[in-house]
Amino acid sequence: MSLDSDLELNRGNMVAKGEVMFLPLEQRIIEDLMPREDESGMTDSDIRNNNNVINVNKTDKNISACQNGRVESTNQQYRTIQDPASQRLTWYKPPLTVLVIKKVRDVAVLSPFVQLVQWLIEEKRMVVFVEAQVMEDSLLDQYNAFSTIKDKLMTFRDGKDDLTDKIDFIICLGGDGTLLYASHLFQESVPPVMAFHLGSLGFLTPFQFENFQEQVNNVLEGNAALTLRSRLRCIVMKKDQKGKGDEAQGKKPTNLLVLNEVVVDRGPSPYLSNIDLFLDGKHITSVQGDGVIVSTPTGSTAYAVAAGASMIHPSVPAIMVTPICPHSLSFRPIVVPAGVELKIALSPDSRNSSYVCFDGRHHQELKHGDSLRVTTSIYPVPSICALDQISDWFDSLAECLHWNVRKKQKHLDELTDLTHSSSNDTLDSLDQTESIEKDS
Repeated sequence: MSLDSDLELNRGNMVAKGEVMFLPLEQRIIEDLMPREDESGMTDSDIRNNNNVINVNKTDKNISACQNGRVESTNQQYRTIQDPASQRLTWYKPPLTVLVIKKVRDVAVLSPFVQLVQWLIEEKRMVVFVEAQVMEDSLLDQYNAFSTIKDKLMTFRDGKDDLTDKIDFIICLGGDGTLLYASHLFQESVPPVMAFHLGSLGFLTPFQFENFQEQVNNVLEGNAALTLRSRLRCIVMKKDQKGKGDEAQGKKPTNLLVLNEVVVDRGPSPYLSNIDLFLDGKHITSVQGDGVIVSTPTGSTAYAVAAGASMIHPSVPAIMVTPICPHSLSFRPIVVPAGVELKIALSPDSRNSSYVCFDGRHHQELKHGDSLRVTTSIYPVPSICALDQISDWFDSLAECLHWNVRKKQKHLDELTDLTHSSSNDTLDSLDQTESIEKDS
């Protein structure tokens, strides 16, 4: 079966308890684009303009700043960051369509893939979508169970078939790359993603496959927390396209959403990158080095952390800018608010062009006069937690990155030469004590 089949599906609806809501699939994009007013009369666009686009909530306490710098109470309501733990997954109707993404070129994933797909079709009576390339894998033919369900699978091809409004739920089998691929497939609203750890590192894949039936059932019953992973909207404007209609040029500017990062580097050139960086139209610095990484909080634990950046929890509304091997010892990574627009362009005196890639894909050259604009997208990736937002993240830091792992310092009593010492002791007093003990 393929996407061309005349199959009408009544897809399940789900929301996330709390302030961030996931609407029915048929309404997500429409609702995201329509301005909504809250009790204070502010619309979504007003909220975004105030850089409060993610996880906002109201409180009864009111403050404002007066001219002399003090903070006084007023009748105006203000907004605070919502507790991430309140983002829960709830289905209004059971989901009927699921997209299964598996790691490619990995024999170890084949058996779990067949078990999962067979269970979803025969036990849960769900419509399962897989990539057409998966069906072409001859190694799957050795599984008798797969031959019985092969004709029941729906297939699609990346770049040719549109999955918008066709998928209720996504299950990934593999490593972090499978979650990045799911983000790549959905360039607007993304269904909830459940990622099983069957890859190498698995920082973004918190679920273990051993008891997958129980875990998937828990998710389908709504017993799960969500992490809304923000993405970056990246638009490349070519010099010959500026001020002219796209149709007249015969091609549209690159417009992509990335989950991890967008990277601008010197590519094969032997010269330094010389890149101008603008923040909301203001020139803030020039990057001289191998390049620059603009990442989401999710991407802060990927390429950015290897380049010396700090690690940011995915619920923090921010954008991280990290230089790659800068020719300046004082050029440290910076974190800017999620609501700003970053512009990256070659400096006029740059000796060479630069190259840009988006989550490791779509490499292209940036020449003089071209520019890259980066903002936070309104379409996050709803990642389902195995436990909760905090536990999952710190478990990944400990297990995947061995964060803060070292031998524990010995207790003072275990050091024989300092057994009787105190914070007031000096080396001379310790020597005197040692000599007295020897004489006695």
